[in-house]
Amino acid sequence: MSALGVSPPAAKPRRWFGITSMSPQAKREALVGWLFASPWIIGFLLFTAGPMLFSLYASFTKYNIIRTPEWIGLKNFQQIFTSDPFFWKSLENTFWMVGFKVPIVIIVSLMLAMLLNLPLPGERIFRTIIYLPNVLSGVAAVFLWQWILAPNGLFNAGLSTIGIRGPSWFTDPGWTKPGLVVMGMWWIGGTVIIFLAGLKAIPLSLYEAAEIDGASGWKKIRHITLPMLSPTIFFQIITTIIGTFQVFSTAYIIATSSGGDVALGGPGQSLMFYVLYMYNRAFGKVGVGGFQMGYASALAWILFLIILVITLIQLKLSERWVYYEAE
Repeated sequence: MSALGVSPPAAKPRRWFGITSMSPQAKREALVGWLFASPWIIGFLLFTAGPMLFSLYASFTKYNIIRTPEWIGLKNFQQIFTSDPFFWKSLENTFWMVGFKVPIVIIVSLMLAMLLNLPLPGERIFRTIIYLPNVLSGVAAVFLWQWILAPNGLFNAGLSTIGIRGPSWFTDPGWTKPGLVVMGMWWIGGTVIIFLAGLKAIPLSLYEAAEIDGASGWKKIRHITLPMLSPTIFFQIITTIIGTFQVFSTAYIIATSSGGDVALGGPGQSLMFYVLYMYNRAFGKVGVGGFQMGYASALAWILFLIILVITLIQLKLSERWVYYEAE
């Protein structure tokens, strides 16, 4: 007891990774938890955190895998921003894809999810059909769409029936990126399912109350569906932006098989996306400076910072339009 007759607060038990000195059972439970988590922790340190730290170091070096890294400071970054035309071209193509593909994917996925949310017969079959393309091999799907979007393929044949002459999707530099957007609709099943889960979580009582007040279909969508679904929409926007920034395999396969030079981004450098260019710098042909691991690491960290800044901006803007029910 103190001089004032008040007992001092009991000292809090020290914690070490969740293990307390209060209860032996708590120690055992915490130890078991860390043991179960240890494979992931070890894998993260060895295969994620370790390579990230090494790539950060390598971005300040001249490194070609064979020789010992040579420290050159900021020269890689200086060359990227001042004398590398491929960098700006790859950034232009990537931002084009983000600006056009992301809104289309979000809008089309949301519309399909709202259709699948209707109480119609066979709804489970339609959900399976929508998600089924996500189960198929990505490489096989790319070759399938190359055949569909060929100059004499199924897509152009369908356009010709209504009097429209289809373009050369993957050989004309002006149509390669729109072709990728059309092909990207093949994999929206996962996005549709997440939107559908968000729609199922909206209480039906809100729609019933709106109907009593005389709200029409569009007003219910505007004042109930979209606000209640805004956290899901925000999540989908962020993940779709990040995924679109990392487009690689489709561009690589199409650039390889379309007759263009994959090291130069296919026809007219129209498929020179950021990750594809970064791959060419690290492992590709010498024409664009292949086997420059230090240079490629600098490109990777620039991409990381671009995605980080865009994500932080989206997080800040979300305060104006994302509604959380708990608030």
